[in-house]
Amino acid sequence: MQIIQVQTLGEAELCFPHLFNVSCKKIMRPHIENMFIYIVLSSIFLLTTVLNLLLIISIHHYKQLQTPTNLLLLSLAVSDFLVGLLMSFQIIQIDGCWYLSDLMCTVYYVLNYIITSASVGTMVLISADRYVAICDPLHYSTKVSPKRVRLCVCVCWFLSALCHTLLMKDNLEEPGLYNSCIGECVVVVNYVAGLVDLILTFLGPLTVIIFLYMRVFVVAVTQARVMRSHVTSVKVQGSLTVSVKKSELKAARTLGVVVLVFLICVCPAFFVVITGQDTLLGASTAAFVICLFSFNSCLNPVIYACFYPWFRKCLRLIFTLQILQPGSSQINVL
Repeated sequence: MQIIQVQTLGEAELCFPHLFNVSCKKIMRPHIENMFIYIVLSSIFLLTTVLNLLLIISIHHYKQLQTPTNLLLLSLAVSDFLVGLLMSFQIIQIDGCWYLSDLMCTVYYVLNYIITSASVGTMVLISADRYVAICDPLHYSTKVSPKRVRLCVCVCWFLSALCHTLLMKDNLEEPGLYNSCIGECVVVVNYVAGLVDLILTFLGPLTVIIFLYMRVFVVAVTQARVMRSHVTSVKVQGSLTVSVKKSELKAARTLGVVVLVFLICVCPAFFVVITGQDTLLGASTAAFVICLFSFNSCLNPVIYACFYPWFRKCLRLIFTLQILQPGSSQINVL
């Protein structure tokens, strides 16, 4: 009976069958492909929200972890957590239909732009943090303080929110203005404004990140050679200095992996936007790009779990409910 209905009325192909003349059509994929996309997106959604929430709880609760570098990781975890929450809207749109209001569509895109921009900005701050720690270690504690980091993070989020709210001003004033049918979620940005935004939120930060990490890499390699050549002849004080440098180098390597994974996952989506190929992509390819973009937010806490023993210890304390004990915020987790 259902097959006959599709053939005669085509209702199963419409987002809103009762609005036959004005409803958008669904994206028709094989059932197996739809189930695969649904399972992948749902898994990423669950892992992203849970893992990043655990990281947020860890850094926020344990005082020992509230260092300048970890405060930047906290900002990144917040943005990743929000990306995970927004993935619920992507799951709803698996069939290509938007079932919520036009205003919610615009708000969804605005939040997406803000969070992505804040993530990129945080990556720049992380790169700058590692640059100062490795290239100017003697002045790191004076140049990079928790108070300054909090200020930089707040400015980063504020500017992201301000810029993209202004960028989407027309869409917010008239939601659904550019929709061609009911069930579509489309926003349009002025070409010049979009180009400026692309430079400020991707090309510019990408250039800065690559430059800073190239400098960090060169200095790190030089310091590693020096440490290897003098490791047998250092005194007690010198060995302490070497140990500090090793910890900084390890942090630089870990955060370098975070930045590299971020670029690998995010670049395809921005490349599609830059080349204007978004309208030429098939549904499956578009879904892959979206999954890869979102998957980065899930990978970050996994990287921390692999490289940071303190995160694994925090997970044990959380799961064993020791975090609920009085004075648990003062526990030594390093």
